[in-house]
Amino acid sequence: MDPLPFTHALLSPAPHADIPDDQRIFEPFIGSWVLDVRWYGPGEELQRQEEGEWHFARVLEGRGIQDVWIVPPRGRREAGAYEYGTSLRFHDPALGAWRSTWIGPMHGAVLTFTARRRGEAVVLETTEGITPARRWSFRDMTPSTFTWLHEAREGGEWRLVQSFAARRVVA
Repeated sequence: MDPLPFTHALLSPAPHADIPDDQRIFEPFIGSWVLDVRWYGPGEELQRQEEGEWHFARVLEGRGIQDVWIVPPRGRREAGAYEYGTSLRFHDPALGAWRSTWIGPMHGAVLTFTARRRGEAVVLETTEGITPARRWSFRDMTPSTFTWLHEAREGGEWRLVQSFAARRVVA
C-alpha cells in the first residue's frame, strides 16, 4: 500500500486561517525533537531515564496539530519499548481553547485534555472524570528547546510524574 495518499490528505503546510494568531499555541512545536525523558517516584525522586523522540505536524487542513511520541527512539526499539503514541489536538472556538486526546496503545491509555496558554506556558488539563487528574505543561520554550512536565493530582497536591527536556532536530 502506498502511504502517500493518506499522508497527503492528513498533513497540512500551514495553520488554517480560522485559527486566530493568538490561539496558535502549538505552532512552536512543529518539527522533530530528541528527548531526555525522566520518570519520578512519589517523593519526586528520579526512578528512570531514557531517550525519546517527538514529532509534531499540522493536520486536517491545518485545523489540528498531531504528534507522535516514541520512547525509546526508533533506532533503539529492539531493546524493548515503553510507548509509541500520538496526540491529536484541534482549536475549539466555542471553548476558546484546544481539545486534545492522547492515545498510548502500549499502555491502553486514552486521555482527553483541554489546552490553553497560561503566561508563557501551554498547559493541558485532563477533562472531568479522569482520575487522577493530570496536568501537562510545555515550559521554558525557545526556538530550539522546551521542557515538558507531567503532573498528577494526588491528595489535593500536584506531583511531578515525568519530565522531558526537548531539543529540536528538524524545524
